[in-house]
Amino acid sequence: MKILVTGACGYKGTVLVPKLLAKGYDVLAIDTQWFGNFLSEHPKLQVLKQDVRETAKIDLTGIDAIIHLASIANDPCGDLNPKLTWEVSALATMQLADKAKREGVKHFIYASSGSVYGVKNEHQVTEDLSLEPISEYNKTKMVSERVLLSYSDEMTVQIVRPATVCGLSKRMRFDVSVNMLTMQALENKRITVFGGDQTRPNIHIDDITDLYLFLLDNPKLTGVFNAGFENISIMDIANRVIEKVAAELVVTPSNDPRSYRINSDKLLAAGFKPLKTVDDAIDEIIEAYNQGSLKNEPHFHNLKWMQARSLA
Repeated sequence: MKILVTGACGYKGTVLVPKLLAKGYDVLAIDTQWFGNFLSEHPKLQVLKQDVRETAKIDLTGIDAIIHLASIANDPCGDLNPKLTWEVSALATMQLADKAKREGVKHFIYASSGSVYGVKNEHQVTEDLSLEPISEYNKTKMVSERVLLSYSDEMTVQIVRPATVCGLSKRMRFDVSVNMLTMQALENKRITVFGGDQTRPNIHIDDITDLYLFLLDNPKLTGVFNAGFENISIMDIANRVIEKVAAELVVTPSNDPRSYRINSDKLLAAGFKPLKTVDDAIDEIIEAYNQGSLKNEPHFHNLKWMQARSLA
């Protein structure tokens, strides 16, 4: 079985691709490689430095399933260049879905975002609530979802709305809450929290990548699935970090009171079982840092890296 993974050299893709290879899949990995390529060579892996917007150049010959991760990731990066964000995160998705249908690809897994709900007062944010996205990033995800669901009669369509991902990857990100706060404590012995009462849903990177494998193995599970298992405040995350790393905690006012949470009971009922937690992610980052295998590299900060290299 041959799998196309877009955005394969990104934070999640760099963890996912080796898992696919370990299960015996052939993998075609495409990525612009703006942040580098951390994938190891493998006889069943072909890595192409390619822009997902160039849909006509994507060869779907022999592709059985697509895992579409490629997008301009997170709100600040999406706002840098709205036109680019819509081209990469929405238009390219539409074109890839259409091409997949025309060329007979039978399975399409899409990485959306739990942020498509916008700000909700409900404590149980389930898949049937209205979508009210508030950023370019969120809006492109919502539009792409709607387009993909229109192909449900043509192929298996599975849409994942992940929480904020945390944990180790060779293509690390230090612009997501758990990873960022842990690195601040390790590097600066000081954590700065803006506000702190804001709630964020979280999922370990091993669980989100295992979920894509689970969905590949279960094509009858179609539709939309939330994926996040710990709705905790930013302050709670910071306190968990300083329990493990001696660091000063500084709290400053914030003009961003938004809280996000999601309910993933639908996914749990389908048989998926998460195995890791926020605490596991913190522990793994601390261990890797102390062993010298993890450093705070500039290309692990999406927004700053894109701005410095005029990528948007």
